[in-house]
Amino acid sequence: MLLIGKKNIASPFILAPLAGYSDLPFRLLCREYGAALVVSEMISCHGLMYDQQKTIRMLASNPSEHPVSFQLFGADPESMAKATAVLNNYSPDFIDINMGCPARKVTKKGAGSALMKDIKLAEKILLAVISQSNVPVTVKTRAGIDKKNTTAIDFAKMSENCGAAAITIHGRTWSQGFRGTADWGIVSEVKKSVTIPVIGNGDVTSHLQGLLRMEESGCDGIMIGRAALGNPWVFQPEGRPGNMRNILPAVIRHLELMENYLDTDRQLAYIRNHTGRYFSTFTGSSQIRKTIYACPDFHELKSFISSLTT
Repeated sequence: MLLIGKKNIASPFILAPLAGYSDLPFRLLCREYGAALVVSEMISCHGLMYDQQKTIRMLASNPSEHPVSFQLFGADPESMAKATAVLNNYSPDFIDINMGCPARKVTKKGAGSALMKDIKLAEKILLAVISQSNVPVTVKTRAGIDKKNTTAIDFAKMSENCGAAAITIHGRTWSQGFRGTADWGIVSEVKKSVTIPVIGNGDVTSHLQGLLRMEESGCDGIMIGRAALGNPWVFQPEGRPGNMRNILPAVIRHLELMENYLDTDRQLAYIRNHTGRYFSTFTGSSQIRKTIYACPDFHELKSFISSLTT
């Protein structure tokens, strides 16, 4: 059980916001396979303000995925406040502020990890979002700018003082990107410095490992990102099935969800990418992935996956 604000989350395992992956079908699948809370991919405050259709499509939701958090990013407090007012209309359970994405297209505009260089601006953004939000607001950030400049503790204290309901700490620094290993020592230090829930993130590849990280660091929750791609069982104690036949129901279910909510013609390459990730550890999986990537349309892809069950 995890308490964020006044909302009870059934377990401490959370699906991270994954740019380009955490769409509605994937969030629904992960909820079905044990993620107690799911977070959308990053949503641009300017995209919301200007009603850009690409951004609006990212807000597609379904009652069965709740609780869901929509993650907002931007570097201007006023714009973030206006975007939050719009976001309220889409009934998220939480609004999360991205203050940790290291992607250059985000940081060059002063958002994401760049906010770790300017805690005063980060504070103004957080206060602006909280002032407009109808739901608890959380923050996701990183260990720091680099190994010599860890900012997570200061960010956590600032977030708590502003009224944030929880904070997620990715154990890597901005300069690391996704290289190297996550430092869970900083997660432990943050947990000791604040009273709001602290969620740890980085290099967790199984349910058991998540429990061990919680025990070691004292954190309240575990956020899993890349390890969930092609592996929604990561949220379950039993983990990924050991043979290919037993993974097929999840693959077929994911295809059903993508068929229901995506433009399967326009997004075929994306769908093939997701599907191919399920087949990475089994004998003959290389040929299966080649066939998946060569499927000319969604119908043939779905038929091929169904044929594997016979």
